[in-house]
Amino acid sequence: MAFARTCSVALVGVEGVVVEVQADLEPGVAAFALVGLPDKSLVESRDRVRAAVANSGVGWPQKKLTVGLSPASVPKGGSGFDLAVACAVLGAAERIDPRQIADLMMIGELGLDGRVRPVRGVLPAVLAAAEAGYRQVVVPERTAAEASLVPGVSVLGVRSLRQLIAVLSDEPVPDEAEDQDDGRPDPMLAGLTVPGAGMGIGTLPGLDAGHAPDLADVAGQHTARTALEVAAAGGHHLFLKGPPGAGKTMLAERLPGILPPLTQEGALEVTAVHSVAGLLPPGKPLVDSVPYCAPHHSATMPSLVGGGNGIPRPGAVSLAHRGVLFLDEAPEFSGRVLDALRQPLESGHVVVARSAGVVRLPARFLLVLAANPCPCGRHSLRGGCECSPTAVRRYLARLSGPLMDRVDLRVNVEAVSRSELVGAGAVGESTEVVAARVRAARDRAATRLVGTPWRINSEVPGHELRTRWHLAPGAMREAELDMERGLLTARGLDRVLRVAWTLADLAGRDSPAAEDVVCALELRTGVPRGAVMAGGRQ
Repeated sequence: MAFARTCSVALVGVEGVVVEVQADLEPGVAAFALVGLPDKSLVESRDRVRAAVANSGVGWPQKKLTVGLSPASVPKGGSGFDLAVACAVLGAAERIDPRQIADLMMIGELGLDGRVRPVRGVLPAVLAAAEAGYRQVVVPERTAAEASLVPGVSVLGVRSLRQLIAVLSDEPVPDEAEDQDDGRPDPMLAGLTVPGAGMGIGTLPGLDAGHAPDLADVAGQHTARTALEVAAAGGHHLFLKGPPGAGKTMLAERLPGILPPLTQEGALEVTAVHSVAGLLPPGKPLVDSVPYCAPHHSATMPSLVGGGNGIPRPGAVSLAHRGVLFLDEAPEFSGRVLDALRQPLESGHVVVARSAGVVRLPARFLLVLAANPCPCGRHSLRGGCECSPTAVRRYLARLSGPLMDRVDLRVNVEAVSRSELVGAGAVGESTEVVAARVRAARDRAATRLVGTPWRINSEVPGHELRTRWHLAPGAMREAELDMERGLLTARGLDRVLRVAWTLADLAGRDSPAAEDVVCALELRTGVPRGAVMAGGRQ
């Protein structure tokens, strides 16, 4: 009996499970059995591996072959096991030394000609390998840069099975010619992207080229600009209501620009999600820009929160992780789809249960909702609206109370006047100026929260805010009165307190004053209370 083993990774959502690939050769009628709960695409690897080995100049063993994927209870799918299966077979056939591959982690698809094709999810797979103690991984050459993002792991990128056999056998490595660049799409990269999956997802156009939308482009809208700054500084969710053309989408598109840049840890998390979803930009293994996701209002439940056939895949809430999820025309979304956001808004992750398994996907995003005041959009304008009061109430009631209770800031975006649009002084503060204030406010919050698991005000539980960091006596009087009147829930009171802390951080105060609480109430209810807005604006 001849036996060899090596390792690969099975992805469950964006988390990896180390899989031991074992090959056993025994005398008998030539056959190839693959066991260990493989899916259809993995079962087909038997034909791909056999052809790749034969076309690499290595004889296929004419014996009874059994390849096992352990643990057998974990569902396994995709073509990323091909390379490990081929090497395990060659190790059992003693074409390569089994000891050379026992501690190697291998990820890659094999073409029939022996070329190693890239697959999605290399970064989370290598992260799982590193956490399991593996220090050497073999990946397709096209994804070697992505795998190299994981510290402490030695990465070998190969173009073909022939090259890998030569490396493992200490033989001269053959020079595999690259495909000629004739202007056509590279077929080797076809498996890294999902056609149509990137609509409304990713980073804003021009962001990487230094042409990101500037907040100075927004005319007027002082209250909405303040709310945008508060949302960025404290991580608070935002609701913008106003007529068409008032600037709601413009404001939302400029929110990523004033958010602090991703940390190294955050960039790896975002890249892992985008890698699994097949949305990594070509030639850019690391996503270091704040994600921005704006799905259409016809989005289904799986496309928004994750799901699909077989193992659930990331949805828009996960693709917006560490970034912004913008739902324009929010009342036009399905009520069930909107209410599905309630769990990730509270927990920062989404749990999707399917018959094939349960996955936990990261989903800590900043939600921005935008809506017209009525079905025709002209309710807040002078004349022109023919919607009945019942139609207006029914339209806005599509945003459920439990969902809106989780939104900290609610702003009425009024139509821009002629003087604000073309008059002198119409240009507001730039993104650079506002982003500097946001970074300073976040630094103050991080200093205050040092030694805790939280970094921004929206993450701090209400009980901790009320008991650990005290306000001045009487500062919460207005908010407490609103709660007694039934205008605020207990969750709403905590969220007002969080916004008040963010306003204090923006103003450079050590703790919120009474005017900060009043301003937070105004931003939450949309009812003017004569508060002085952040940055000294009325």
